[in-house]
Amino acid sequence: MNIRFGKLLRTFALPTLMSAGLLGASYAVHAQTPPPVGVRGAITAVSEDAIKVHTNRGEDLTIKVHKDTQVRAVTLAKLTDIKPGSYIGTAATPLPDGSLKALEVHVFPPAMAGTGDGHRAWDLAPKSTMTNGTVGDLVATNGRTLILKYKGGEKKIVVPDDVPIVNLESGDRSLLTVGIKVVLFAKKEADSSLSASFISAGKDGVTPPM
Repeated sequence: MNIRFGKLLRTFALPTLMSAGLLGASYAVHAQTPPPVGVRGAITAVSEDAIKVHTNRGEDLTIKVHKDTQVRAVTLAKLTDIKPGSYIGTAATPLPDGSLKALEVHVFPPAMAGTGDGHRAWDLAPKSTMTNGTVGDLVATNGRTLILKYKGGEKKIVVPDDVPIVNLESGDRSLLTVGIKVVLFAKKEADSSLSASFISAGKDGVTPPM
């Protein structure tokens, strides 16, 4: 290797190696970011900046509530509240024919259309998924079937008669009182504490089913 070629190699190779190192470090940081923690249960205590929840799994967790935490009210709804063009979400499990069997359905207000649009894994039951999208066809007979469309695809959803259907509405922290049932996904902070970016809280005795 002559001197000139060696200099050229160092000129191009060093930035490339540095970029690769930075990229690897970036991946490492993302890999170490813990996934959100699903919390479902009843509020047992409320303070200015936190709630305590006794979860359905028997745990007692403290969840930080900050100024940007959104609170959503969960109220009872019925199938007739869902129409073509409604924006909804549904946790569901797969059926042999490729369609989905709903475990619950929640109806978003028009102002929240587009929230969480798409289809992804969910933790409500084994192999469960969450699909948020716009209702296309809706058939209220023969098993109450609807077509849910989202960016990049669509899913056929079968909604059994006994599946809970709820509305999601804008709420505030006055909903967060002892005994209220909640569903939230908590972010794990560096100090291992948990904080919520949004909380779905049952109103008038409703248990959020999602």
